Amino acid sequence: MFESLLGIGAHKQRMPSPQRALPGRPEEMPLGNVHHVNGRPLRDAFSGLARVQFGMGCFWGAERKFWLQPGVYSTASGYAGGHTPNANYHEVCSGETGHAEVVLVIYDTVAVSFGTLLKTFWESHDPTQGMRQGNDAGTQYRSAIYCDTEAQYAAAVASRDRYQEQLDTAGLGTITTEILHPAPVFYYAEEEHQQYLSKHPNGYCGLGGTGVSCPTGL
Repeated sequence: MFESLLGIGAHKQRMPSPQRALPGRPEEMPLGNVHHVNGRPLRDAFSGLARVQFGMGCFWGAERKFWLQPGVYSTASGYAGGHTPNANYHEVCSGETGHAEVVLVIYDTVAVSFGTLLKTFWESHDPTQGMRQGNDAGTQYRSAIYCDTEAQYAAAVASRDRYQEQLDTAGLGTITTEILHPAPVFYYAEEEHQQYLSKHPNGYCGLGGTGVSCPTGL
């Protein structure tokens, strides 16, 4: 997962055009469909539950942040926001799909608020770095919130503006997080990437926040 800034071409920091993106494939990624931590489905209709996609750089550490959150029913690692259908990890890392590494978060709105999820999102990575997160560089590592509802979108934008005020006070940069509604198609990553840090507790996690708290009560 870790890629040094050395040797990364500038093209990996730019979104490819639809015409230049890899073609992908019609088949969905094979999936065991059992969450390694809680045994729940990864791919399901999730009737009665809410969903959102978060991009925070490497999806290994990002997924763990959310499966540990009380009120979250299930999580899955995947790719979204680009052009290539059913891309694989190698293709996403090439910079030729336009996808971000994201985590699909399925949650119970009675047990956890969207504001609490947003607080976890903002405080768990640096949303000011553009097409990178720490030493991980490329379009797949961009910060993103892909919203399932208009209400989520409005809350995400409001939380961004409030968090920007906190970053300004701390003398930090401008938020570059991509916030979209409707959410782009979520393509599940390979089985090996699902709940990776549960399967490999000492595996790489590149998450690092700004150290600035996000206002509560979002």
